[in-house]
Amino acid sequence: MAIKSPQDDFEGEDAPATPGLDVGRLGDLLGFHLRMAHVAIYRDFAETVAELALTQKQLAVMELVAGNPGASQIDLANTLGTDRATMMALVNRLAARDFIERRPSAADRRRQELHLTKAGRAMLARARGLIDMHEQRFIELFSRDELDALLTALKRIYKGK
Repeated sequence: MAIKSPQDDFEGEDAPATPGLDVGRLGDLLGFHLRMAHVAIYRDFAETVAELALTQKQLAVMELVAGNPGASQIDLANTLGTDRATMMALVNRLAARDFIERRPSAADRRRQELHLTKAGRAMLARARGLIDMHEQRFIELFSRDELDALLTALKRIYKGK
């Protein structure tokens, strides 16, 4: 699968009427390039996992639950930087598909712990194979040193360090 240019389709919006527009000042803005890279990666991810009918956020929730059995919705929301209502909706969708189950905490009955179901573990295993193919398409664009530097720089942006 070829990686499309973000300018081909701006995340569902119509492509610009004039191809190759001069982006002017945008070409010097970090945010513009981060957004364009995000669009390219998002589009490729969505196309790659389309057969699963799962979003990036849903798969991120499943990965977090797999790595942190018993985590709460609040824990997940804090980790992903989303609000509680959005996280509840994500977990509800995954629970409706029998991928995640809520269990009362033995230590605090008010707390709901999240766990992957057997179907959730199977779906996540299937998704990981597709995600690995998706990731490889972008990793191949960089040397190991370039990729390490890019990841370090991106983390500096969102962690502020």
